[in-house]
Amino acid sequence: MDPEFWHRRWQDNEIGFHEPRANPALVRNLELLGQHKGSRFFLPLCGKTLDIGWLLGRGFQVAGAELSQLAVEQLFEELGVSPEVSDLGKLKHYRAPNLDIFCGDIFELSSDILGPVDATFDRAALVALPQQMRHRYVSQLVDVTRHAPQLLVTFVYDQALMAGPPFSIDDDEVNCRYQEHYQLRLLESKAIPDGLKGLVPAEQHVWLLRRPAT
Repeated sequence: MDPEFWHRRWQDNEIGFHEPRANPALVRNLELLGQHKGSRFFLPLCGKTLDIGWLLGRGFQVAGAELSQLAVEQLFEELGVSPEVSDLGKLKHYRAPNLDIFCGDIFELSSDILGPVDATFDRAALVALPQQMRHRYVSQLVDVTRHAPQLLVTFVYDQALMAGPPFSIDDDEVNCRYQEHYQLRLLESKAIPDGLKGLVPAEQHVWLLRRPAT
């Protein structure tokens, strides 16, 4: 995906993917990740999601990666927080109490830069990427989070009826991309009322990914 595509979306305020509340799949399934107050969540391609404030309000630490500087600035403005900003090579690090956002290309992020991760919530990252980028993304995510358990949200619909993003990612693809790294459990499979973007019939699937027992 051309980075300019996302920069334009934010610049033009074409952010229909931004939800007006904490993601219900996260709210419903948080406990299944087995985390406690003080645990650190990673949200890839986080935008200015309200999931961040929701997690912070429950005593968690949060780290995120986001391409758009505008999105990051709006995030902190809406949180009412003034971050410290520093340069980390090709990334910018926005820091506030219990919150770290790394602005730039997620593929420039390393586990050393990111720091410890206890759990990952991927609502909008995998589904935002075209097929040719997903293998690289999954490898990157597994590496930088050191196999942290994950909640993953996907959409399943007829890709021929609508161009992504969000892209359709069926269960076979999820298994193919993640089964080498995790034990997978499909938690939810629900039809989206009125379809995806009101255009095509679709289901939302929610997965729990855990590192296999050794």
